[in-house]
Amino acid sequence: MKKIWMALLCFSLMLLAACGSKSSETSGSSGTNNSGGSKEAEKTVKVGIIQLVEHPSLDAAREGFIAALKDAGYEEGKNLKLDYQNAQGDMNNNMSIAQNLVADGNDVILAIATPSAQAVVQATKEIPILFTAITDPVGAKLVESIEKPGGNVTGTSDTHPDAIKNTINSIKKFIPNAKKVGIIYNSGEPNSVVNVENAKKVIAEIGLEAVETSVSTSSEVKQAAESLVGRADVFYIPKDNTVVSALESVITVANDKKIPMFVGEGDSVKRGAFASYGLDYHDLGYSTGKMAVDILKGKKPSDIPVGFPENLELVINKKAAELEGITLTEEMLKGAKIVGE
Repeated sequence: MKKIWMALLCFSLMLLAACGSKSSETSGSSGTNNSGGSKEAEKTVKVGIIQLVEHPSLDAAREGFIAALKDAGYEEGKNLKLDYQNAQGDMNNNMSIAQNLVADGNDVILAIATPSAQAVVQATKEIPILFTAITDPVGAKLVESIEKPGGNVTGTSDTHPDAIKNTINSIKKFIPNAKKVGIIYNSGEPNSVVNVENAKKVIAEIGLEAVETSVSTSSEVKQAAESLVGRADVFYIPKDNTVVSALESVITVANDKKIPMFVGEGDSVKRGAFASYGLDYHDLGYSTGKMAVDILKGKKPSDIPVGFPENLELVINKKAAELEGITLTEEMLKGAKIVGE
C-alpha cells in the first residue's frame, strides 16, 4: 500500500512540473509577440488613390507610386489594401471620390493632379495626403511652402524649372520660320493656367506670338485644334489634363495640316507629338511612394519638403516629325531621346 501511495505522489509531482513548464513556455511566447512587433508587421495598411483622369503621364505616376510601396514591403493582397478611383475628368465625381476615400479611413491618400489634390485637402485635415503631378502646390493652396508644407499634406511637383523654357526655345530653334504658337488648354484647371502663363512669357521673350484657345471638356479638344489651323504655325500643348486626355484629337489635326506639335511632357511625345523637354512620371510617382513609406513608418507630412523632378531630357518622335512635315537634322537629334522609330 505504501508503494502505491509513493507512486501516486511521484506521478502528481511530474504532472505539476509539466504544467509549470508549459505555462512558462506560453508566457515566453506571448512576451515575444508583444515585444517583437510581429503584429505590427502583419498589419494591413489602407492606401486610397484618387486620379483626375486617365492619361499615360498620370497613369505612370500612379504605377511608380505603387512600385515604391512594393519595394518597401507593402504589397497588395498581403499587407496593403489599395483603393484606386478615377474621376474621369468629372469634377462632381472628383469631389465624391475624395469624400469617400476620407470616410473609408485610409491610412494615406494619394491625389494625382491638382483638382484631385484640392478635393482631398478640402475633405480632411487629419489623414496624411500625398500629391503628385502638381504644377504649383503653393499657388493651388495645397501647402504653405515648398520647404515646410505644414499640415497633413506634401508630395511632388512635375514642374522642372527649365522644362517650359527649354521646350518653347526649341520651337524657335527647330522651326525657325514659325511666328505664332497655338495653345490649347482648359482655363478651369489652375495648373494649366500657370503653365500657359509661364509659356506665354517665354514665347514673348523670343519674339513669337501666342494664340490661345480654351476648352472645358475633352470633347471640345478637336474643334479647338481645328480653330487654330491658319492662325498658328505650331501647336504647344501644356500639361493640361483635359487636353492631354484627348491628345489624339490634336495629333490628328497636326498630322493632317502638317503643323509641328510641341508638348509639356515626354509621354505625349510617345503618343504622337513631335517634341518636348520632359520628365519621367514613373520616377516622379516613385519618389512620392517613398514619401508614403516614410509617413507609414511615422514621419509627419509637414516634415517632408515638396519634391521636384531631378532629370529633364529632350524627347523627339521621328515618326511624328515625318507626319508633321518636319525635316530632322543631326543638330536636332543631338542628345535627344528618340521615340517613334
